Amino acid sequence: MDLKGFDQPGGRAAGDTRSVKVMIAGGFGTGKTTMVRSVSDIKPLTTEETLTQASADVDRLIGVADKTQTTVSLDFGKIGINESLVLYLFGTPGQERFWFLWNGLFKGALGAIVLVDTRRLESSFRAIEEMERQEVPFVVALNVFPDSSNYPVEEIRDALDIPEHTPVIAFDARDRASSRDVLVALIHHLKERSAVALEPR
Repeated sequence: MDLKGFDQPGGRAAGDTRSVKVMIAGGFGTGKTTMVRSVSDIKPLTTEETLTQASADVDRLIGVADKTQTTVSLDFGKIGINESLVLYLFGTPGQERFWFLWNGLFKGALGAIVLVDTRRLESSFRAIEEMERQEVPFVVALNVFPDSSNYPVEEIRDALDIPEHTPVIAFDARDRASSRDVLVALIHHLKERSAVALEPR
């Protein structure tokens, strides 16, 4: 991938490799931890804890009744896109009681992936609102679950009120290649935004 003209605040690692912080956000049970695990080049750091009866009145399990663990702080992974670009992945917790952690996690992020479960669109509204509030460029990744309905992408875009310039991509968070494709799409989106920002007005 050609990174010429790619304006970003990330640091540089050994060998003139550019490092970029990317957020993996979304609602509870949308597949953030699964994506970080599937795509990371290193063993990911996860902060999952077992869901207990004590949290039954706090964590809404509608649509994810089989979920037994939840992220309580963050997930962390790393992937080399090519010899000159490394992405550091920070997965956010999805439940409302941990949203206070988001502000710290977003510091220094160049862009984000917002995961969406098409069976529960409302679970990712908050993540999309947060991207817009913090002015973090993002792409929407529709995680395809086995019992997901096959909605047209444009129908999902309308339902989520996503601008035309924001990419919306269907993928499988369990699949490394599919998850990597979403990250590459984000990098292309950031490059396009950077080019537009540099255009004379």
